[in-house]
Amino acid sequence: MKISGVIAEFNPFHNGHRYLLDQMEGLKIVAMSGNFVQRGEPAFVDKWVRAQMALSQGADLVLELPFLVSVQAADFFATGAVAILARAGVEELVFGSEEVHDYNQLLEVYRSQAEKMSRYMDQLPSFLSYPQKSQATWEKFVGLTFSGQKPNHILGLAYTKAVADTNLTLKAVQRQGAGFHSLDKNQSYASATALRHHRGDLEFIKRHSPVANLLTQAPQQDWSLYWPLLRYQILSYPNLQEIYQVNEELAQRLLQAIDRVNSVEELVAAVATKRFTKARVRRVLTYILVGAKETSLPESLHVLGFSERGRQHLALLKKQIKLVTRIGAEPWDVLTQKADKIYSLGQESIEEQNFGRIPIQWGGE
Repeated sequence: MKISGVIAEFNPFHNGHRYLLDQMEGLKIVAMSGNFVQRGEPAFVDKWVRAQMALSQGADLVLELPFLVSVQAADFFATGAVAILARAGVEELVFGSEEVHDYNQLLEVYRSQAEKMSRYMDQLPSFLSYPQKSQATWEKFVGLTFSGQKPNHILGLAYTKAVADTNLTLKAVQRQGAGFHSLDKNQSYASATALRHHRGDLEFIKRHSPVANLLTQAPQQDWSLYWPLLRYQILSYPNLQEIYQVNEELAQRLLQAIDRVNSVEELVAAVATKRFTKARVRRVLTYILVGAKETSLPESLHVLGFSERGRQHLALLKKQIKLVTRIGAEPWDVLTQKADKIYSLGQESIEEQNFGRIPIQWGGE
C-alpha cells in the first residue's frame, strides 16, 4: 500500500483540510504541530482535539511535531517535519499550494544546484529577511516569481528543499477557497483564520468545518490568554538573550516596548522591522513565553492517534524506530512537555496534555 504524508496544523480543521486528506492515497500519515504553531501562537484547540479531528476525517496515523519543529521559520519547520515523515515510512508528501507547479522538477533543480543556491543566499544583504532571501534565490536559479501573499507556495518550496536528501516525492494540491488569511464568510472554503475569527458564529462553523461538534466543544485559545504571563517573562527574565533566537537587538526592542503596549499584537507591531518580520517576532515571543533554549530534537516519535490501518503500520515501525505512546511511562521531548504545561495555563478547562494520555484509537464514527 502506498504511504502518503501531510504536514499540518489543522488550526482548526476545516473543509479545505478534508479536501487535502481526500487527495492522499493509501495509508495517510499526518505530522501535526503540537500546542504551539508555526507562525508563533498557541494552537486554537489542543493537540489531542486536533488529532481526533484528523482521524475522524480519514487520517490513519497522527504524529506530533516537537516544539522546536512546530515553531520555526518555513525551512526549519519543513526540514524537521519531513524528517519525521521519512522515518515513519512516508513515500509521497502531499501539500496544498496557491500555485501548483511541478515541484518534483523543482526538486531535481535544487538537488543539482543546492550548494550554489546556499552560497547565493549567504551573500545577499543582511537587511533582507530570510523569506526575502529565499524568494530571491528561487527567482535567480529557477525563474519563479512571487506575487501577493502565497505562504503555502513558499512552504511548498521549503518542502522541496527538505525532501532533497530523502526518497520522498512531492504532490501539490491546488489550495481551495480564498486567501490564506481571508476573513470572508462568503466563500466555498473558509480559511482557518476565518474560523478562528468568527468562532462565535455557529452556523458559519458548521458550514465550513466537518468537525464543528469537536471544535465548538473544546476550550479555544489565543494569545490574549497568555499576555500577562508573557509580559512577566519579558520583565523578569534575567537575560533575554539566553532564550532561543533572541539576540541583543531583539532583546532591547522588546524591553523598550513592553511598558507602552497592552497586547501581544501591539508588542509585535512595535518590535517588528523589515529584518524582523512579524512572524519571526511572534515566534520569539513564543520562545520567551515557554523559556525555550536550543536543544536537540527527540529521536523517538510521539504518537497522538491511529486508525486500525495506522495501528498495523505502527506494529511494523516499532521494529525499526523508537515510538512513544505514553508520556510519563516513557520520556519524550522535555521542551515540548514544558510548553504543554504553559499552554494549559490558558484556561482551567484544558485537560492534562501528556501524563496519563494514550493515543486516540479511532474505530469510526
